[in-house]
Amino acid sequence: MRARAQRRAAAIQWPLILCAITGLATAATHGADSPTMAPQPSQIFGESAACERFMGRWSRLLAPLLVRFAGLDGVDAVLDVGSGTGALAFAAAEAAPAARITGVDPSAAYVAYARSRVADGRIRFVTGDAQQLELADGSFDRVVSLLVMNFIPDPAKALREMVRVTRPGGVVAAAVWDYGEGMQMLRIFWDEAAARDPGAATRDERHMPLCRRGELAALWRAQGLVQVEEQPLTIPLAFASFDDYWSPFLGGQGPAGAYVAALAEPERAALRLRLRHRLLDDGHDRAITLQARAWAVKGVVPAR
Repeated sequence: MRARAQRRAAAIQWPLILCAITGLATAATHGADSPTMAPQPSQIFGESAACERFMGRWSRLLAPLLVRFAGLDGVDAVLDVGSGTGALAFAAAEAAPAARITGVDPSAAYVAYARSRVADGRIRFVTGDAQQLELADGSFDRVVSLLVMNFIPDPAKALREMVRVTRPGGVVAAAVWDYGEGMQMLRIFWDEAAARDPGAATRDERHMPLCRRGELAALWRAQGLVQVEEQPLTIPLAFASFDDYWSPFLGGQGPAGAYVAALAEPERAALRLRLRHRLLDDGHDRAITLQARAWAVKGVVPAR
């Protein structure tokens, strides 16, 4: 039952796809007079600016770590699956200055946003679904994916597609946040939200598939990849103040932002006070540094 629920939740979110988790839909928020109205899928992920402030800035820090782990230097062709606003694709272009970089994302809006940032003819972004890539067999040396695999309805199918478009001997690599323990920004948020409202626990991303140690590696091996390696990637999340931590949740991004947007103003204020006390127990505002861990995996495509 739990696995079925996880797949159902992922299926709802993948067409939007994420915010630094990739994807875009029209921004929307709930009024304070409708606290019980559940957000529609199109309201979960909003405009790119809000996305960048909520998670995009951390994706940009994580992307170079995945690039190094995947070994992109010296390759000719790289595919970024679930490219979103382009954080990983642009990091790949820096690491592999002679390579062609292709980013694929299901959101036409995010593809357009990423294209607007391209100043290098080697980089292109196209609209497409990871579960059915319209790309030729064996056309890439490396296929990479950042913070996306656990949002795809059928990650095994997507991985088979990623393997198909990678040449034999090439590498397929991905990373997802450790939502259970390693993503302190969200762990603190959901702990305090659930302490105030037990019903919030059902929305906690800690229930996401593929976010725990060993789960990505098991998927990679099950799909026939060899020389599979998994390792944690850790970055600091530096917030200039409590407001720098709290205000991005007000943009409606991701499950946490959607939860905040659905609260009536008194409930939202109560949650804010709980979080402020948790992070600034002495009451004095200051810079806050938290840690974020992602699990990364890579594997080699065997000879066909």
